[in-house]
Amino acid sequence: MAAEQGKVDPMHQFTIEPLFGTDHWSIAGYSIPFTNSALWMALTTAVLLLFVVGGMKRELVPGRWQMAVEGFTGFIDNLLAANIGPAGKKYVPYIFSLFMFILFANLLGLLPLMLVGVHPFTPTSHFTVTGVLAIMSFAIVLIVGFARHGLHFFSLFVPHGTPWWLLWLIPIIELISFLVRPFSLALRLFVAMMAGHVLLEVLSSFVIDSANSGALWGTVVGLPSFLLMIAICALELLVAGIQAYVFALLTSLYLNDAENLH
Repeated sequence: MAAEQGKVDPMHQFTIEPLFGTDHWSIAGYSIPFTNSALWMALTTAVLLLFVVGGMKRELVPGRWQMAVEGFTGFIDNLLAANIGPAGKKYVPYIFSLFMFILFANLLGLLPLMLVGVHPFTPTSHFTVTGVLAIMSFAIVLIVGFARHGLHFFSLFVPHGTPWWLLWLIPIIELISFLVRPFSLALRLFVAMMAGHVLLEVLSSFVIDSANSGALWGTVVGLPSFLLMIAICALELLVAGIQAYVFALLTSLYLNDAENLH
């Protein structure tokens, strides 16, 4: 529920709301409305497809768009080559899609569309979205690990050089650490994006309240808060890229375990 007039509710921006009268849609008794989160994920996917298709011209002298797509693709290719080796080449499409989807979702949620009456939504600020992305990556790791190594994949939980008298403890610790991976992967992205948006909303409430309180408070509190908002927005752009990179990097490291059993 939105806050009172003159106030800003920092958590209202994360509310999932059905759109286009779909709040009564259901299958087998389960509600399946088309929500604002689904809309912005669809927009993110559309922007990603447009970005990739626009950079597939294969011109002899590439334009900026083609160079951007090739640059990101080369970046992911180098990331996988450094962390997995030659076997990482086949994961380029997945890691590229994962990285770009998170990056675009983060950036679209930062667009100042409220100036034109559109409320932007950041899907990656919800643990359900980041959780699904993490589970997808974790499932691929398990499939690759067992497909390549069979039951020998369990040797991943017994590091090389483990003393015999710790064989009862180390595998349990390694297994717990392995199972926590998707949770930590999802939580890191979710917390980073949610915290940044909450901070921006709180600062905006300072600006609004101080402006409504008169010129003195508007100058003493509102102006510094507004300037700090601009700095935080710049920081959030950096965080958006870093979090997409960290998610892709950790996924590649987990795939390296599945491929090479390090």
